[in-house]
Amino acid sequence: MWYSSIFNGDLNVVIYAINIMIALAIIFLERKNPSSTLAWVLVLFFLPIVGLLLYLVFSQNISRQRIYRLTDSENAIISGSLHEQIKAMDENRFIYENETSAQWSHMIKLNQIYGNAFLTQNNSVELYTDGREMFHALLRDIRNAKYSINVMSFIIKDDMVGRKLLDALAKKAEEGVEVRLLVDALGSRSINGRKLRAFERAGGKVAYFFKPKLKYLTLRFNYRNHRKIVVIDEEIGYTGGFNIANEYLSFKKKFGYWRDTHLRIVGGAVQDLNAVFILDWRFTSKENLELKELYYTPLSQQGNSAIQIVMSGPNSERVEIKRGMMRMITYASKSIYLQTPYFVPDSSMLESLKMAAQSGVDVKIMIPKMPDHMFVYWATLSYCGELIKSGAKVYIYNNGFLHAKTLVVDGEVATVGSANFDRRSFRLNFEANAFVYDKDFALKMEDEFHKDMELSKELTLRKYNRRKTIIKIKEAISRLLSDIL
Repeated sequence: MWYSSIFNGDLNVVIYAINIMIALAIIFLERKNPSSTLAWVLVLFFLPIVGLLLYLVFSQNISRQRIYRLTDSENAIISGSLHEQIKAMDENRFIYENETSAQWSHMIKLNQIYGNAFLTQNNSVELYTDGREMFHALLRDIRNAKYSINVMSFIIKDDMVGRKLLDALAKKAEEGVEVRLLVDALGSRSINGRKLRAFERAGGKVAYFFKPKLKYLTLRFNYRNHRKIVVIDEEIGYTGGFNIANEYLSFKKKFGYWRDTHLRIVGGAVQDLNAVFILDWRFTSKENLELKELYYTPLSQQGNSAIQIVMSGPNSERVEIKRGMMRMITYASKSIYLQTPYFVPDSSMLESLKMAAQSGVDVKIMIPKMPDHMFVYWATLSYCGELIKSGAKVYIYNNGFLHAKTLVVDGEVATVGSANFDRRSFRLNFEANAFVYDKDFALKMEDEFHKDMELSKELTLRKYNRRKTIIKIKEAISRLLSDIL
């Protein structure tokens, strides 16, 4: 009918008007970076209804929210300790425990000033690249816990591995150990209240990061807590890329062998890991935990590895982990070895890698053969192709799924943590990385990279240029939308 067509026409006008207003809000109110702004404007104009829904789900801005608040006494202790450390370095009073940390003092200072990251130098670090070995060590430490266990994970699934962890935690809670479990409400959605009753009845405490008001509906797909941290008795810390589910221990046929990287740390850096947990726990659970009794308490010498724990998240306009990685890349003189499941750098990171490769630095990047997010994978191939043209080498891991998030430079300094080398990790998720200044540890990381190269195939420029036209189209579309993937 004629009035139906008029109504539909009016509805279309309203939808487009709403899209225009949202686009203007992006530009003038949220102050996103220009490439992200352009991507959202394109989506809103060319996909008005779908674009509007995507915007509501994926693009809330929380940078102005004060998620983490320190008390006056906490702020005095933390700021005072950090200020004194910086001052001692500036006045040449600071004693570096190893040669590597002295050589990379410029980067340590960057992480201090920009990332508020204290440097501890009394750490021992164990490297795990196999999920079963890591999980065995984690369960051993949990079973030996005497006072407290703090667990934070993006994903804990209701499967064999997830239930095994929950059973171990419940047993310790029954023994009187204080056990806290913090999970991301989206990543760990299969673990609901009913499945955690036994753990809670035993005395364990549970909190869900950004839990939706409606049980099965969340409009917050961005801004997830992607960190993986375990702290036991405030003395042993775990952090890295492994989540808690069957696939991370290579029990899932779809992915096959799961290659990841995780650290077990004993020493002063554990206090910093625990501080990250407490800040997240305090925001999520509203439990009033104090940092002052835990932070920067002198500990015995466990090793000579110097470590800074750097956290970043969308609650701040800063990009602390990205800035630390960029400093590593721009200061590299010999080699850059990077492993990541998702390679979607912004222009500054991409240009830094290209400049390094063009300067004669040995730039090697390793990505998985098996994609788990198709659009992200096509964007990854596009950026890898550009780097190959600049002289970098790209390797496709062919022994299962590569989930490691690591960067090693010059065989001297390395970073391991939860942050992927993509814009989502740098700007949209809550992440935590350990920056390790220790030549022996960095060389171990390089050795693992070389072992993985034997299980990989190089993506040469010839192979890349011979890809099919449909792949080129997918790459172009994915790259155009890479800021919102």
